[in-house]
Amino acid sequence: MVNRKTATKVRKIHRYLGVFLGIQFLMWTISGLYFSWTDIDEIHGDHFHREKHPVSFSGLISPNNPDLAVHSLVLKEIANRPYFWVNGSILVDARTGQHKDEITEKEALQVAGSYMAEGMKVTGVERISEAGKHHEYRGRPLPAYVVSYDHPEELKAYVSARDGSFERVRHRSWRWFDFLWMTHTMDYEGRDNFNNLLLRSFSLLGLITVLSGFALWYVSSPSVRKIYNKNKKTNGRAKKQQ
Repeated sequence: MVNRKTATKVRKIHRYLGVFLGIQFLMWTISGLYFSWTDIDEIHGDHFHREKHPVSFSGLISPNNPDLAVHSLVLKEIANRPYFWVNGSILVDARTGQHKDEITEKEALQVAGSYMAEGMKVTGVERISEAGKHHEYRGRPLPAYVVSYDHPEELKAYVSARDGSFERVRHRSWRWFDFLWMTHTMDYEGRDNFNNLLLRSFSLLGLITVLSGFALWYVSSPSVRKIYNKNKKTNGRAKKQQ
């Protein structure tokens, strides 16, 4: 059985580790509960979308162009007009062959309107050319148009200015999810790196905290002490008899 001094050290280690890691343990628990109780489709904003039906076009020009080597080609519909998205970088009117640098604000509104549920009132449109590491549109194509709606969830839709793609819907529930996901993974840059040093360190310290808790139970348990003292007395009698 360990002495009182060792038991005190184990108790202090467990206490200070608990204080140091307590906030992060609390965030892991809160975020885990939030994830298990939320519908991921609602977080993605699927309930704000309307059903999108395929559109057919006629009178399109041939995409073959001797001045442009085509490696990839996508037919897109932007504000009820057909466009070719060539090589992932060039937008071409599929009827006139005219190149288009980026879509207009009016076209962005039409694109957003074709994807968002009916009855949404637009409160503003903004063109952004950069998005920081913590921006809700981070990692997506830029520049882009941000279409804001009059909604309790502070709803925003993002449309790529380069190719007219409807990119993302962002709302308050998603922002809470994003914040809690950041605290859960402890990746305060990109959110999705599970191999970061901070998470590894806290996980290891968490294991040490749990083990110190078992050690504390062992050194302070009356039952363990009773068994230890009983074995000690038995061994003492055996030695005297010898």
